[in-house]
Amino acid sequence: MDRRAFLTWTAAALALPARADEAAEPVLLVDHHQHLFSPAMARLLDTGAGGPPAIAGKDVIALLDTAGIRRAALLSVAYVWGSPARKIDDEYTKVRAENDFNGAQAALYPDRLRAFCSFNPLKNYALEELERCAALPDLKHGIKLHFGNSDVQLDVPEHVARLRQVFAAANAKKMAIVVHMRASVSKRRPYGAAQARIFLDELLPAAPDVTVQVAHLAGTGPGYDDPPSDEAVGVLAEAVAAHDARTKRLWFDVATMANPEITPPQREKLARRIRQIGADRVLFGSDAAAGKNLRPRESWAAFRQLPLTEAEFKRIAGNVAPYMR
Repeated sequence: MDRRAFLTWTAAALALPARADEAAEPVLLVDHHQHLFSPAMARLLDTGAGGPPAIAGKDVIALLDTAGIRRAALLSVAYVWGSPARKIDDEYTKVRAENDFNGAQAALYPDRLRAFCSFNPLKNYALEELERCAALPDLKHGIKLHFGNSDVQLDVPEHVARLRQVFAAANAKKMAIVVHMRASVSKRRPYGAAQARIFLDELLPAAPDVTVQVAHLAGTGPGYDDPPSDEAVGVLAEAVAAHDARTKRLWFDVATMANPEITPPQREKLARRIRQIGADRVLFGSDAAAGKNLRPRESWAAFRQLPLTEAEFKRIAGNVAPYMR
């Protein structure tokens, strides 16, 4: 082949479209961290400065469609009614109603939405509500616990003992557990490696047969600028990397960890943690579509800015937690 023919062939080759497996955007299968707000919850969170709107199942479906995502896990925020920072009349009735709202909304889209119930695990009605949810077809899939909002402190033995009961009860009912591990930031509760070791030593063994999902990569977000959270997830990541049997069913979601404000060093650190855990254990999630939280499409776009390979993005996009199968 002479030089002119070679240049013509090269130009034509460069003009060809990339192979589908190279060019296609990874297909997101599930948003593993979504929330609804009942009208009552929206009123509770409205401080007068304009709180979040009520969010129903149809609103989440619209967001999923915009992002090209098929399904989502609805993590009830009923625990907010049980926050120790609030004094709520007839509290447990409101907790039940919020959970039932989530279940009813998921039932409208059974092939797309799956609801978890939630509660403050330190409340005297916690085990009762878990039992009630386990008996309901639309809420039986799992529970959501928010350690920060419920002021759970893993260095308080009484709290750990109570949590072990809740984890064991969920395990007995085959309910997955999604945990916002980060201790209260506003109350400046201790958090870091020590608390992560307690979680690993005391709580995971109480639920050996069900999926346990650590929300926000053991932090809270938005962004990845919380050294105590990085310290906590580091302990869990090391255990996963060492094939610790206690982490056999442990997963991590990345909701709110990546956003447009995250710095290059933070992107690098976040990517290293994801690789330490392994992309096969990482779940995409975006959090409630309220306030400044990124919506699912924008959340995925921000996550795509991390220094991960296309193979890693594809794996994370395609991961589906066992409770969604």
